[in-house]
Amino acid sequence: MLTPLYILLGAYFALIAWRAAADQTRPAGYARAAFFAILAILFIFGDLLAPAIAGVLVLALAVIAGFALPQQTALIPSAERAGQLRLLAPVLVIPVITIVLTLSLPYLKIGGIEFTKASGALYGLAIACILALALALRITDERPSSALARGGDLLEAIGWAVLLPLLLAVLGTLFAKAGVGDALAQAIGRVLPLDVRWVAVLAYGLGMALLTMAMGNAFAAFPVIAGGIGMPYLVSVHGADPAPLAAIGMLSGYCGTLLTPMAANFNLVPVALLDLKDRNAVIRAQLPTALPLLAANLILLGLLCFR
Repeated sequence: MLTPLYILLGAYFALIAWRAAADQTRPAGYARAAFFAILAILFIFGDLLAPAIAGVLVLALAVIAGFALPQQTALIPSAERAGQLRLLAPVLVIPVITIVLTLSLPYLKIGGIEFTKASGALYGLAIACILALALALRITDERPSSALARGGDLLEAIGWAVLLPLLLAVLGTLFAKAGVGDALAQAIGRVLPLDVRWVAVLAYGLGMALLTMAMGNAFAAFPVIAGGIGMPYLVSVHGADPAPLAAIGMLSGYCGTLLTPMAANFNLVPVALLDLKDRNAVIRAQLPTALPLLAANLILLGLLCFR
């Protein structure tokens, strides 16, 4: 169902690889080309590759990222050709259209294709991005080739960190499969009385934030905390509603994302791209937002998750 999206993304990675190989004026051109070419192969042909071959390609990505790719470099901003407020319009189009399509696509049947809630959300996001791109090109009077080139420049500048959310999400799933959540719950249960509702709520919300800070991504922390504390204690013992519990729990994890250098793609890469002097400048700026938001989430967990 999601194969067309993977192929589309893989084709874009292939284009970036071709550009990197053709332009040897920048450092590590062949390494950058190899990195994005492997990504293109994995996204386009992933369903056809044997697991062992896919694993070797992933290891090759790690070797190239660790030893051959240059560090993130600052981007040179292009000349402003439209008002800043007008440029916000494409940014706002993405969430609005994504929400509308996420809620509507599962009820539609287009060309014999039926969408699930998960696939509807991803297709909604893809369609929203395409429409936002069209609007941005209209506002700036740029050509599509310019957007593809600038997007490629941004991905090349970010480098290996662009894969962190995907890899950390997989890591969280592996941890859950390995029983890390159960072991964590047992360890916490020896110290805290999780049979008391408010204690379990605090352990769940703060645990999401703290484990996210340690792992760098809320998607990695969620399976562990939800499987170790959320489901066995808050849902099974205290009768919490799983839907708001999961939503607010993820948002609590995102608060941890704002506070950790482990979330390199969010907090360290922007520092490099903007050539900031303070390595922790982004984290310092996000601190006044993250802590009050985390406190609000803990209150909402107690108020909205229990009937």
